Amino acid sequence: MAVTKAPEDAYTAAPFVPDGAGLPDLRRAAAGCRGCPLHRDATQTVFGTGNAHARVMLVGEQPGDQEDRQGEPFVGPAGKLLDRALAEAGIDPGEAYVTNAVKHFKFTRAEPRKRRIHKAPTLREMTACGPWLAAELAVVEPELIVVLGATAGKALLGSAFRVTQVRGTVLEREIHGRPERLVPTVHPSSVLRADDREAAYQGLVADLRVAARVLS
Repeated sequence: MAVTKAPEDAYTAAPFVPDGAGLPDLRRAAAGCRGCPLHRDATQTVFGTGNAHARVMLVGEQPGDQEDRQGEPFVGPAGKLLDRALAEAGIDPGEAYVTNAVKHFKFTRAEPRKRRIHKAPTLREMTACGPWLAAELAVVEPELIVVLGATAGKALLGSAFRVTQVRGTVLEREIHGRPERLVPTVHPSSVLRADDREAAYQGLVADLRVAARVLS
């Protein structure tokens, strides 16, 4: 006799995403998502936030430690750096919609009670979480997507994506059935890890200025 697989075993968030829902209903539904195993260890789902009619959507990789604890994306050091870079580039952070390709924090720890160390999500985990991002795009309908880092790029543009090859350029692609314009750049957390942080920061600002020109 065939065994019916649970949604989690099927590895997709699709059964948890309500059809035609607005952002508040999507956020509530996402809180109960069991579409992949990442929900087991994370504190909570971290859904997107910001202007529901934003002209620009910023898509990062996944929540970090602080985001997982607070339930909001980009509230840690990388988020503060991103807000500063956006403002310097001429994009009002308060007018953007900010989210992640993966909605649960994936981490590892050397020992119990030790600091939780970020671990990159797999392509399968990113694909499983894709229906949430598709739903956000359908509601917000941004004019431009800013892709923050390699993982977000792979989630949106496929496994061959390399941020170093296309950063600071304007791409036109079909994403989840919608024609979209995208500007890829590095994830702000990579700026914080850079040996020459100022040069890395200025590179991020330069890429975001390309996005600002598209929106002008």
